Amino acid sequence: MRVTHVITRLIVGGAQENTIASVLGLRRVSGLDVRLVSGPTTGPEGSLENEVASIPDLLTRMPDLVRPVHPWRDWNAFWHLTRLFREQTPDLVHTHSGKAGILGRLAAHYAGVPLIVHTIHGPSFGAFQGALANQAFRTAERCAARYTTHFVVVAEAMARQYLQAGIGRPDRFTRIFSGFPLEPYLAARNDASLRARHGLSPDDLVVGKIARLFELKGHDDLLAVAPSLVAECPRLKFLLVGDGPWRQRLESKAQSLGLGSHFVFAGLVPPGQVPELVGLMDILVHLSRREGLARALPQALAAARPVVAYDCDGAGEICLEGETGFLVPPGDLERLKQRVLELARDGSLRERLGRRGQSLVQAWFPVQKMVDDLATLYRKLEMTRRNRP
Repeated sequence: MRVTHVITRLIVGGAQENTIASVLGLRRVSGLDVRLVSGPTTGPEGSLENEVASIPDLLTRMPDLVRPVHPWRDWNAFWHLTRLFREQTPDLVHTHSGKAGILGRLAAHYAGVPLIVHTIHGPSFGAFQGALANQAFRTAERCAARYTTHFVVVAEAMARQYLQAGIGRPDRFTRIFSGFPLEPYLAARNDASLRARHGLSPDDLVVGKIARLFELKGHDDLLAVAPSLVAECPRLKFLLVGDGPWRQRLESKAQSLGLGSHFVFAGLVPPGQVPELVGLMDILVHLSRREGLARALPQALAAARPVVAYDCDGAGEICLEGETGFLVPPGDLERLKQRVLELARDGSLRERLGRRGQSLVQAWFPVQKMVDDLATLYRKLEMTRRNRP
């Protein structure tokens, strides 16, 4: 069975890590011939392209498959994808991310690809957009859905949102958690020398956040509650992992609040170094307003660190209230402050929630489970197609 995955770009990010892990894992499955198509990888987020670029006959770069809307380049990308699919004749095309998801599915349809799968890593429309953009993306998704054999969702919340928007049918959605290598997180430890390199003392209690420094990620909400948190728990420090165009503004804001010494900006780090930074954290907060199911949540839980998350999209499917962490209504800063303080003051509570989360992640998020579930889905779709009158 020939399978081609298509993604807009291979930056450092959850959807991209998921796609690469899926492609590399599926290539080891007997009977599958798997390839990958990606647009150019540019931007401050960093690149994962090196993880696949050296593997023979795997990666095809598509120069016009770019993230911004660009009619001429979008048309070129659609045409080149259609021609590529006609040449390679895949049995199944599996698309990821917004632009590649729309153009890839349309191109696969016009090239006569019999099976078309799309993974919804996060919502492409919603209240986070203006009305015009929201309507445009809904319309595009409805159009592409007509040619979509099946949807994979990283959280049931994504299926609910798309069904409520009139996209797809319930029997065409399958949740497959976004697996990742668990071992480095299971082995994560509070390394004293690494703490010192980041200006953290042995007595500091570290609240971590892993996210791009940009809009909708909730850094301003964390800064808003930080002064009162530090006033009540002076040994709190905030470790922010990630980079982006808002870094200078956020650093300046922390300084203006008199909290420069309480905020550590670790910057962009390779995925392989994230576990050791999670090991320095006592609590992880996730305050995004738009995320399918952020990998930071199961990553922290894999290291037995409890989480406090905004009850947004799929967060509640892994941040189980009072079991692995606490859910907070988006924007409820008072509740956010109280939940962080509750965990900061109670080490046994942190231990209990973290250990329960670790147990669930070990069952739900192994890479091999994700790969096996995808391979099973592919075979099921192929069998259904062959048995169709």
